[in-house]
Amino acid sequence: MFLTTVLLRKRIPGKQWIGKYRQPRQVTTSMKQAMIRRLEIEAENEYWLSQPYLTQEQEYKHNTEERRAKWEAFKSLKQAKFPEHRYISDHLNHLNVSKKWTC
Repeated sequence: MFLTTVLLRKRIPGKQWIGKYRQPRQVTTSMKQAMIRRLEIEAENEYWLSQPYLTQEQEYKHNTEERRAKWEAFKSLKQAKFPEHRYISDHLNHLNVSKKWTC
């Protein structure tokens, strides 16, 4: 069926730019230049990432005090918003008017 379509009508079935039988896009010089520019940027990024500012020994636990201080501040902030503890004895204390069954 595809062979007869190609031989008789000379057209691409369905949408021209999507699908299994699509017309390929032409690669232009601006597309090539943009690809080269992107590859150069990626190569530069890889170069800068290959030379770290800190060594692994310097980087290991370099921020623990600051992170602990931030965590404590966050925890105290959350605890300040939390209501105080309530006990069942506080709620039911009004029922202890007379305790005749206890000694």
